[in-house]
Amino acid sequence: MTDSNSNIEILQRLYAVIEARKDSDGDSSYTASLLQAGMPKIAQKLGEEAVETVIAATTGDDQELVGESADLLYHLLVVWAAKGITPDDVWAELSRREGTSGIAEKASRKS
Repeated sequence: MTDSNSNIEILQRLYAVIEARKDSDGDSSYTASLLQAGMPKIAQKLGEEAVETVIAATTGDDQELVGESADLLYHLLVVWAAKGITPDDVWAELSRREGTSGIAEKASRKS
């Protein structure tokens, strides 16, 4: 089992690969083709992966859920890259929310 820093580094490295493929040939890179297709297609793929993850969570075995979760995280990182959001932006937001109840955090967004 890897430590939490290694896990974060995996996501950071995957994000860096996605960033590096922004200008690649879409015929030789799925990531490049997805980025070139634009946000509607990227968001559609993210939604598909989210649904597949939900289905795996409710009807699949654990390994299927692991695979679908990996697909979901990859497509989420592609959305971030397309929007110019970095993993560090998201980590900072999670850090800001740490120690705050989910109910209180949601209530703070309404004001």
